[in-house]
Amino acid sequence: MISNASNTENNAASRTKYIFVTGGVVSSLGKGLTAGAIGALLESHGLKVCIQKFDPYINIDPGTMSPFQHGEVYVTEDGAETDLDLGHYERFTNAVLNRHCNYTTGKIYNNVIRRERRGDYLGQTVQVIPHITDEIRDSIQRIAGPDVDVVISEIGGTVGDIESLPFLEAIRQFGHDKRGDVLFIHLTLLPYLKASGELKTKPTQHSVGRLREIGIIPDVLVCRTEQDMEPGLRKKISLFCNVREDAVLEEKDVDHSIYEVPLVLRQQGLDSLILDHFNLPAGSGDMDAWISMIDKIIRPTRQVDIAVVGKYIELTDSYKSIYEALTHGGVENEARVNVHKFQAEDFADGDLESRLGKMDGILVPGGFGERGLEGKVRAVQFARERKIPFLGICYGMHAAVIEFARHVAGLDDASSTEVNAETKAPVITLLDEQMQVTDKGGTMRLGAYPCEIAEGTHLAAAHGEKQIDERHRHRFEFNNAYRAQFEDAGMVVSGVSPDGNLVEVVEVRDHPWFVACQYHPEFKSRPVNAHPLFRDFVKAALEGRGALAEIGAVRGERHERQR
Repeated sequence: MISNASNTENNAASRTKYIFVTGGVVSSLGKGLTAGAIGALLESHGLKVCIQKFDPYINIDPGTMSPFQHGEVYVTEDGAETDLDLGHYERFTNAVLNRHCNYTTGKIYNNVIRRERRGDYLGQTVQVIPHITDEIRDSIQRIAGPDVDVVISEIGGTVGDIESLPFLEAIRQFGHDKRGDVLFIHLTLLPYLKASGELKTKPTQHSVGRLREIGIIPDVLVCRTEQDMEPGLRKKISLFCNVREDAVLEEKDVDHSIYEVPLVLRQQGLDSLILDHFNLPAGSGDMDAWISMIDKIIRPTRQVDIAVVGKYIELTDSYKSIYEALTHGGVENEARVNVHKFQAEDFADGDLESRLGKMDGILVPGGFGERGLEGKVRAVQFARERKIPFLGICYGMHAAVIEFARHVAGLDDASSTEVNAETKAPVITLLDEQMQVTDKGGTMRLGAYPCEIAEGTHLAAAHGEKQIDERHRHRFEFNNAYRAQFEDAGMVVSGVSPDGNLVEVVEVRDHPWFVACQYHPEFKSRPVNAHPLFRDFVKAALEGRGALAEIGAVRGERHERQR
């Protein structure tokens, strides 16, 4: 059953093109990276893109989900708590994403149910088709418009999942209604069987078969693999999956950096396939700046060791944007950043010298709750006392404030009311606006807020501006009742909200580079334009700890074919 096109669809700009990225066989194949890479390729040809993610889980958003289950929560400029893949989208492209760039099953159903309660359906029986699928189609159109040439929509999960079926049905309908303006790209797995020494195509064949049963015929197949595709394999996949042979692409694991993926796909002509399919102008395709960035990753002239002391250190995705921003900072300093991950709980007692003594810089990232706090405080103390460059982010700033209060400002009982409501020195307290908040989802201080910078600070040196906008995600803040006492003890308040009421950034006066911020600078860092704080943090770590010795070229030469 095919529903009538929604009013939103009818009003969409006719020149907008749509690419849908689906996945098969297994999850975590890299659909988000592939979608971001496609966006980077299209931007190189002068096109404006916007990218979105559809997630099949019933949560309204990932804001209340554990980082152990879902990874980091990525925050957009307009304050949406979104899937971490949106971080990939923004890092790979110039697109500034918003709350319409991430929809979950819960969010889709919530929108439909609210309409039903208002009586918008005029007594109709509300069903998956057409009402849920229409809402999904509307959601695609919400990011289209005259300023967007291509919309790229990633469908989370894998083909065959029950929860993904409404999204697949919706994009099938969408493709039927907008023939010629839609391209389907399917990402699938070619597993390598060590016993037989060969890649197997059968999982890909079954995945495409399931997709075709739904009514979607992929235009392009991107095959994830750990091994090179043998001669003739592309032709076999083309024959059995009914996809043009030149549209069967190999996406092998890259050697050095995820930022190589756009060049791997460009080498195989994916950008040309897309432009030809939509009959779009070719543009220059210039990716020289991107190639230069990758060269700096592949062949750094020096290296630096950075410790990340966090609560969710077991899973890389929990601090994905942090690790990427450190890489960006390394790129701008032509250095390789060796990240050493430490579980904060392990630092609650015992000797830190053996674990942190050889580090060139220490970073304490965000988090929530009591677990790991004391370990973070000890890591901050080690960095402050040993004059090791330090960057604290969100909860890392809270740890820095608590540490300074206890060991410098004379407030032995200092803590945050988040973990100790009875503390005699509540140097971190709940935001006034949070006092009456009871719901957890989407109720924190979220999104971009302005920050005014004090002159003569590390923050001012990093940005070269008097005011910046940074993204937030927190409920607790620096307690202004202790501000004068902290400043008298040697802490510098280098960034505040325009009204002066919210302390955004603090520094330690007698320290080569010690900065802790309430916001999340990692969300605005880009591979070709590192966030100033990460750039200067890496620079300080390089200069301050004698890590300037050249390490020579990393194995591998620039592949001229990528140009």
